[in-house]
Amino acid sequence: MQWREWSDESFATARERSAPVLLFLGASWCRFCKELDELVLADERVARVIHERFVPIRVDKDRRPDIDARYSKGGWPTIAYLDDQGELIASDAYLEAEELLPRLELIANYYAQNRAELKRRLTEAGERPTTLRRPRGELSRELVDWVAKTVLETADPTFGGWGREHKFPHFEAIDFALIRWSQTGDEAMRKLVLRTLRGMQQGEIHDKVEGGFYRYATQPDWSRPHYEKMLDSNAQRLFSYLEAYQAFGETSFKKTAEGILDWMVSTLLDRETAAFKGSQDASPSYAHLATRAARKELGAPDCDPTIFANWNAIAVSSLFKAAAVLGQEELDVLALHCLDFVLEELYDERHGVYHYWDGTYHLPGMLADQAYTLRALVDAVQFSGETRYLEHARSLAASTIETLSNDEEGGFWDLRSDPKAHGGLKRRTRSILENAVMAEALVRLALVSHENDWMAKARETLESFASDYKRYGHLVAGYARAVDLVLQPPVHVIVVGPRDANETTTLRRAALAPYVASRVVQVIDPAVDGALLERSGLPRGEGGARAFLRRGRESYAETADPARLPALLARIERGS
Repeated sequence: MQWREWSDESFATARERSAPVLLFLGASWCRFCKELDELVLADERVARVIHERFVPIRVDKDRRPDIDARYSKGGWPTIAYLDDQGELIASDAYLEAEELLPRLELIANYYAQNRAELKRRLTEAGERPTTLRRPRGELSRELVDWVAKTVLETADPTFGGWGREHKFPHFEAIDFALIRWSQTGDEAMRKLVLRTLRGMQQGEIHDKVEGGFYRYATQPDWSRPHYEKMLDSNAQRLFSYLEAYQAFGETSFKKTAEGILDWMVSTLLDRETAAFKGSQDASPSYAHLATRAARKELGAPDCDPTIFANWNAIAVSSLFKAAAVLGQEELDVLALHCLDFVLEELYDERHGVYHYWDGTYHLPGMLADQAYTLRALVDAVQFSGETRYLEHARSLAASTIETLSNDEEGGFWDLRSDPKAHGGLKRRTRSILENAVMAEALVRLALVSHENDWMAKARETLESFASDYKRYGHLVAGYARAVDLVLQPPVHVIVVGPRDANETTTLRRAALAPYVASRVVQVIDPAVDGALLERSGLPRGEGGARAFLRRGRESYAETADPARLPALLARIERGS
């Protein structure tokens, strides 16, 4: 099969031939995509019909999440049939050759006989608004309470997690539940977090030989997993287990986190770039081997070498967290090297963050990349004590607001407007999860930059979903977490002192060490951060470093003693 790329030329060929487009949407790590490719699409009869009657286009869903969001049936592989303008006619999941052949003939015949009428109907449908403009709502504690109730009611009461047929960990829901327990003492939330994390690490979804987790399970008890391993989901689970270890002190959580780290660094880290590859392919035969020696003899599954900006940004944030919780300073260095690669190879001020790198950069201006990279930049300010990342963060936030803001409804579009886009890509959408991540990053940026305009944009973004958040299912947990961050500001620890002084570093690390549901830490060096210090309103200070603790518009304490910080943080978080 001679596959084409998604391009103007491919659709021009479809118009010249008066032929529909067959879009094969898959993932490099997807076993069923490979089976469809090797067993079904390689069938001579199938290949002949596609060659003669369609213009075939193949797209990797991770490299082109914008196309995936418009045409996927919710899983992979997806076979989508499009007209010559890129409008969707129909779509299928996996089909055997004997099932696909009549389907291809049906689509091709229908398109040939009804092309003009079909184009008219699709054009009219595309011109009609797909949704009514929704009014902005108010952010309230009732919103957060509703989500908390929903998270508890929809969770698996036996094995934890969410979902019946497919069991994903849903990192945002775990994080929200842990925050909720910390703030309210809700015992049901504590039990849900423990049940979910213990269930995952005891289940087959956890690779107990080499560490890390497979993508998802197909049974409620976290068994019968799909064996691909993804960078983003492992980095997110790393964060969850680190936070739970901080909060509960359960050593098994620490061990599981260390296993994830070991797998990420040994398998996905690209030593030349200091960034992480996207995924490791599924191999049930490899996964079922019970020793490293046996696996070494068989040979590890291949890895997709593509470096994705948003996934690496997620990994950076988790590496910073690991350095603080596990006391491994080398992880801070690893996180900074990875972030520097993203800044050097995947970012420029005019186009923002590009989506992926395979020797060069591709696909600029997607909200997911901007949001997660912005969050990683703010984390770099917090965990490294370096203010040089603050300027990158301010520049990225400003460009994202300029290019992706939805001025009518509020919040951010998922990608930049492209007048030349085909079909579904002409219609931009708003992802509640990515908007929530962006809002969280803006809240934290407002605190470390001491500039309130970022906070105003964060609030406006969240308000734009407040009238209809209930329709988004489990993704609403990430939104509620961001709303909570606005309604209940984080504890803000500002260490004023020479950046490289031991006492400054010790105070910063002490502020990051304990579990705190919501916290921002930064270092201001009076000798080099004069403007930042002035905006903070804090004194220059004499005689060494001091930590100042705030929350919202209230100042709570100052200390030069790192041993006092954990108790002060806990007291402020509880509001006592």
